[in-house]
Amino acid sequence: MRKSRADIVSYLSQRMEPLYPLRECQTIARMVAAHIEGCSTMLYLTDQRQEVELEDIEEVADKLAQGCPVQYVLGYADFCDHRFTVREGVLIPRPETEELVDWIISHAKGVASPRILDVCTGSGCIAISLKLALAGSSVTAIDLSPDALAIARENARQLEADIEILCDDALDQLPSLDEREFDFIVSNPPYIPSSERAQMHRNVTEYEPSMALFVSDDDPLIFYRSIARAAKRLLKAGGELFFEVHHLWAEATAEMLRGEGFLDVEIRRDGFDKQRMICCQKQTK
Repeated sequence: MRKSRADIVSYLSQRMEPLYPLRECQTIARMVAAHIEGCSTMLYLTDQRQEVELEDIEEVADKLAQGCPVQYVLGYADFCDHRFTVREGVLIPRPETEELVDWIISHAKGVASPRILDVCTGSGCIAISLKLALAGSSVTAIDLSPDALAIARENARQLEADIEILCDDALDQLPSLDEREFDFIVSNPPYIPSSERAQMHRNVTEYEPSMALFVSDDDPLIFYRSIARAAKRLLKAGGELFFEVHHLWAEATAEMLRGEGFLDVEIRRDGFDKQRMICCQKQTK
């Protein structure tokens, strides 16, 4: 297709209009068109009349019109100032998770050579971002999904992050880590009750992996409880456990952690003013 940049943005936006608000359609259209052209998104604002030839734009438009997330169309997601490969089979990193990473970094900077475990690592965005931000750290990342593990390894290679990546089950007490000890454990596990699926956008429910998103309504804290119990074994005395949580279940998660014996349980709100993160500490005795 050969058209002006403005016409290409209009074409892509029109294909997505039933799915998103107009401004979001235009933002996505500029991102995708600039990626295909190999130029800055800014040119699609400052030089809109320039005619360009974009191959395969119709195929891309079809994917976007079907609800395929823009990150899967582009093949990447930006997170903590790094570019991570993503594709179907791995959860797309969210901006609010960057806030969790920043919180961990603020605690870990005071620890010499911190040992960190990331459970349910997905694309590896948390583990890799921590490794790259914390000189001298050792980071282990765990997931059960073969697709996620492959993508995490790919991202670690591309970003030159020397992390350990292992296959293990967060619901089975992480047996591969017996005899190990960590200063920090972090997890962004599945936490959306299945009953919420019907309210969610199809670009999530039809494309992102269900095993990374949903839990049974009968026990929405199943991953948190299991990881917390493993953390009591794997954290050093005084070590800290961080979670990203469902904003409606934050208080219940905090109460569960207190019941498991963790101290100084703190809930923090994200940039959208939702209770989204928890930090707590293993007893020192």
